[in-house]
Order: sequence, then structure tokens, then C-alpha cells
Amino acid sequence: MHFTKLRYQDPATKTYLGSPSLARLANGDLLATHDYFGPGCPRNHEDEEHLTSVYRSSDDGQTWHNVTHIAGAFWSSLFTLDDVVYLIGASQQYGSIVIRRSTDNGNTWTHPQNARSGLLFGGGPRHTPPNYHCAPMPLCFKDGWLFRAFEDNTPLDWPTGFQACVIFAYIEVDLLDAANWTMSTKLPFDPVWLPAAWGPLTRAGWLEGNIIEDREGQLWNILRFNAQTADGTGCAVWNKAAMVKIEDGGQRLTFDPTTGFIDLPGGHTKFTIRYDAHSDRYLTISNGVADVKQPSNRSELSLYVSRDLRTWEHRAVLLADDSRLPYMERCALIGFQYVDWQFDGDDLIYLSRTAYGGAHNFHDANRITFHRVRDFRRRFDFLPA
Repeated sequence: MHFTKLRYQDPATKTYLGSPSLARLANGDLLATHDYFGPGCPRNHEDEEHLTSVYRSSDDGQTWHNVTHIAGAFWSSLFTLDDVVYLIGASQQYGSIVIRRSTDNGNTWTHPQNARSGLLFGGGPRHTPPNYHCAPMPLCFKDGWLFRAFEDNTPLDWPTGFQACVIFAYIEVDLLDAANWTMSTKLPFDPVWLPAAWGPLTRAGWLEGNIIEDREGQLWNILRFNAQTADGTGCAVWNKAAMVKIEDGGQRLTFDPTTGFIDLPGGHTKFTIRYDAHSDRYLTISNGVADVKQPSNRSELSLYVSRDLRTWEHRAVLLADDSRLPYMERCALIGFQYVDWQFDGDDLIYLSRTAYGGAHNFHDANRITFHRVRDFRRRFDFLPA
């Protein structure tokens, strides 16, 4: 399997690599971030995971070098406005919502010490509410405003405690000033929404929302959905996601259980959806499960396409395990997951949280890998009719 290594972490350290994010800078460089999790990883004074590392490539991703490290940044995503780059996410595992700014291509960053310098919404100490959560999800830009999905895990219980929310601000203001940001209502998952056809389920919840605009201009927060079998032995619903409606300019979230559950390949794991104006389609890269009678398989990563956000078509396998392990071993040990990706001219570029070649298991990734899919529209028939 071909990949470009951005970072390798020896599994013996019991430190694992997570939350990759990727951006193209105005000067042409690529910037990347990831964080660390696991029992051996760096922790702060509250014994929480909190460290992010920053990398840069000046040769279109062929080689990478570490630029700096950022304490108090977790589950964060990069985005750019002109020649300024931002990093937005949580201050730690279940922490505050914070944003940082760099005006020198990621070399140095502001510090969110208060509400005027990037501390947008304060979390409680340790696991005292609110407990803000996210993943490196894309920002949505609409009519001069930017929107970003978060969750408040209150009470702290995965996944039932996650309450979906959205924060938003006008692009032309100081984004480090908390007074310029607004948070929507928080929407917890209600088990009564579960379709009867899915059978007895328990511990249902949503997380890691992805904000996207549909063809009618409506904003949606499309969330990963998880539920377990009634006996609690494992995930019972594959390839499902929940479409939460963003109303009143971002102030309010609503969910219609009769139409809100959609079939989305890989919807049970983290996914990223973006709109491609060139082909007039929505794309996602995710871990779709072809046979729902088999366990979740993060050892295969695929590209899917949709015209309406509700009906998705498999277009190509991008990564697949080449170890020739039996299926169950492959599912247990190999993972290409939590992908962040971008359009890069005629190409797709993406970072993967990769468990491969010695990882303890599929989840505890020992690599962050960079990948490029060249001329993807022509190669996978994305050209307009």
C-alpha cells in the first residue's frame, strides 16, 4: 500500500495519533495538524488529552516537517481566510471551544487565554458541564457567515450524552472575540425517535456533525449516528446518519425523525462531506460497510457521491488493506479513518488516521498518512454531463 508518512508513533509508547486536519495556505504550502490520545499521551493539569502538532509541506505533500506543537488544542480543524490560517476545536478532551490564529503560515499561534483572544465558549473544570466535543469537521461558509458544528456531552456519556449545537460568526469580524460568536440551541438525541423497523436498540446517540448547504440553500448538520443492540454487545446500525435542520440563521436546531435518518455509507463513523462545484455533486470519504451482518470495517476507505445529500453512490475504493489477513483480523487490526480531505485543483488530497503495520488495533492509530488521488473527476467519472 502506497502512502506518504506524515507521522509515525511507536505503539509501545501507548500514545496514539488522531484528528488529522489539512489546509492549503495562500503561499502554496500545505499545513496539517493532528493530536494525541491514549494512556501514554501528553496530558494537562486536569489529566486530559490536549496536545496538537503542526506540520508543513512545501512540495505538495511529498515530504513533511514538524513546525510546532500547541498545548490546549484538541479535535481541531484548520481553515483559511485569505492569507490567515485558523485552528478551531476544543481546548482538551471535553473542554472549552477555542480558536487560534496564525499570520505566519503556522509558525506561531495566538493563545486563547480569555474571551478577547479566542476562548469562545468555556467548558467546565474536568468533566463538569459543559463538556464540548467535536472532530476536525469542515466549516460551512454562507452569505458572509461561517458555521461550525460542536457537541456538548452532558451528561458525560458516550454516545447518549451528546447534544448537537452549532456556532457561527460573521467573516469580517475579529474571530478571536467571543462576543462575535453565537451558539445555537443544544439538541440531545431522543430515543423515541428510533424507527421501530430497526428493532430493539439501546445507547443511541449522535456526534461529530458536518454542516453543509443543500441545493435550496438550507443548512444541515449531518451527524454520525450510533446505537447498540438491546443487550449492549455492539453497534447494531451501520451506514446511517442524522440530518438536523439549522434554522433561524443558526439560532435553532430541529430534527424530524420521519425524514431525518438517512442512508449514508460510513455514517456510523466520522465522515467529511464537501460540495464540488465543478461536478455539481456532494462527496464524502468514509468507511462504508457493504455487508451489515459483518462488523464495522475501517480497513477499507471509499469515495461516495450524492446529488441531494440523501442518496449516496459508491464510486471508488481509495484505500484497502493489503496484508491479506482474514476478514475478522483485518477489521480488528487495520484502520484508515477520521479522514480530512480537500479539493486540490483536479486532485483530491487527504490525511488518514491510520492503524497499520504493527498497531495494537484498528482504533489506536500509529500513523498519520497523506494521500493524493490524481485527476479524480475524470478518473471516477465526475465530469459534468
